[in-house]
Amino acid sequence: MDVQLYYAPITCALVPYITLTEAKAEFVVRPLDFRAGQNRADEYMKLNPKHKVPLLLVDGQPLSENVAIQLWIARRFPEARLLPADPWQELKAVSMLAWCASGIHPYLSRINRLSQVCDVADTEESVRRLAADFLYEAFGIAEDLLAGRDYFFDHFTAADAHFFWCVRRSMQFELDLSTFPNCRAHFARMQTRASVQKLLAYEKEVQAGFA
Repeated sequence: MDVQLYYAPITCALVPYITLTEAKAEFVVRPLDFRAGQNRADEYMKLNPKHKVPLLLVDGQPLSENVAIQLWIARRFPEARLLPADPWQELKAVSMLAWCASGIHPYLSRINRLSQVCDVADTEESVRRLAADFLYEAFGIAEDLLAGRDYFFDHFTAADAHFFWCVRRSMQFELDLSTFPNCRAHFARMQTRASVQKLLAYEKEVQAGFA
């Protein structure tokens, strides 16, 4: 089986990198330089007209969107326990993945690309503030979910990898997460995992190559 992950530094493509590594899967990474427009090159657009990452190519078949990708990885590598075994808890983990993708990520995107979501002069700061308010609400929910727990479920799952990216991106935008000690502890805990350390080292390598 040929598995290729199209990836860009900083982006949520780090999520499948982490879970594929946790699953001990054999995969090839195809880094894309967004600043050079490689995500809009004809070759990539034929694979993914959404021009985003992550994209998983499995035996030549493309699969986009993190929730779907995580489900495929979890089903293909069940021994990695990337989703809870209990059916109800599994659905809750999928719900968590969807929340990260649709309830948190869009507000991070607004902060990242203010000019693409607001073309009214002198309103950028207002857009940023409102997006941050939604993010703080989300982190408050996650704070309660993580109370007294190392991970969102009884063990590490794909949901933890996706939430790790959400917190990391928020910190890169210098959002104040000081009132969310459980979220920050989860972030620190994630950084001790070998899969995350491998990802961070790879990210630096790719960024250096793009510089």
